[in-house]
Amino acid sequence: MVPASLPRTSGLRLLSYCNQTYNCGIVLRPLLSITSNYYSTAKPHRQQKKNNIPSLSLSISSFIPKEKSLVTSKSIKTFCTTSNVTTDPATTSDDNVVDMMKIKDMANTLDLRVGKILKAWRHEEADSLYVEEVDVGEPEPRIICSGLVKYIPLDDLQDKSVVVLANLKPRNMRGVKSSGMLMAASDASHENVELLEPPVGSTPGDRIWFGTEDEKERLPEAGSPNQIAKKKIWEQVQPHLVTTGSCVATLGGTHLMITSAGSVVSKSLVNANIA
Repeated sequence: MVPASLPRTSGLRLLSYCNQTYNCGIVLRPLLSITSNYYSTAKPHRQQKKNNIPSLSLSISSFIPKEKSLVTSKSIKTFCTTSNVTTDPATTSDDNVVDMMKIKDMANTLDLRVGKILKAWRHEEADSLYVEEVDVGEPEPRIICSGLVKYIPLDDLQDKSVVVLANLKPRNMRGVKSSGMLMAASDASHENVELLEPPVGSTPGDRIWFGTEDEKERLPEAGSPNQIAKKKIWEQVQPHLVTTGSCVATLGGTHLMITSAGSVVSKSLVNANIA
């Protein structure tokens, strides 16, 4: 039986003697489904096992702390690489893997392509903007505006191979319709910015994806600009885009940004954000 030295109504007394068998053959077990503030005893009933040890059922209310509840319904839906994102300690690693795979699936609906800047010039109405004419493998080059004036000399853009996000809705940038975005890496202070560089051997229009070479044939179709905007795909994917310590562009630090020719990289920025 339970030692009389513990208070009769003590939940700790009951908890400390749960799941233990004593000389008298009585087994104390909590029933979690009863929510009263007291415990009651039931008559011993015969077990179906060979030993026929009788058991005593006890009902206990709230003897388990809430933080140790078996329910772990709170899951993290975002798995950011920045330091201001925290995770619930109750969330399992399996939950993280499932969510990261969802982010990866969304990321591969982005129409990322190899591009080549054919011509670049300063925007006539905006001091911080360049206007680029970019070959992305289509019959006609795209016009893209980018806010790189503070970071990259104009001469460095001429004939440069770049990574283009091609299925965003076109935007009017001070009178110039911009139909895409050049992908770049930047440090935490946003003082240093570098355009991402496709691997040598890539050609304009080559698709870029996150994963491995083996996954190329299983990639989903790129979403339409309306789908990307409606589902906020870019907004969910972008926080996970980073370079590694070796300047390789990745999703979440694990899924490489690649083409059939190899990995996309930043020239010198390590552990940098990509946008």
